[in-house]
Amino acid sequence: MTQLEYDNIFDSITDDPIEAADLTLRSDLVNTLVAIFKERGWKNADIGAALDIPQSRVSELVRGKIALLSVQKLFGYLAVLGYRFKPSLDGNHHVVCRVEEKQKEAA
Repeated sequence: MTQLEYDNIFDSITDDPIEAADLTLRSDLVNTLVAIFKERGWKNADIGAALDIPQSRVSELVRGKIALLSVQKLFGYLAVLGYRFKPSLDGNHHVVCRVEEKQKEAA
């Protein structure tokens, strides 16, 4: 019996590398948002108020229902919270992606 091994769980559910990459990105973005919520000590009501979304959407977000969340919407949530997704190329020609807090403008 052959045992299959995957570096990414989403590679195991689809043969389409673009779909696997999309699912991986959505999962990573949701995990990042949930980490931000936890760091801020937010409850679901706080999340809903900050993002101006109904509790049903908050529940989908915190429960990781990535099939219901678009990359565009997840990037939008990061922006509302004051973050941006910043891909760049490092000195070894590897793509590095960071989520950075936006610099607050001086008053």
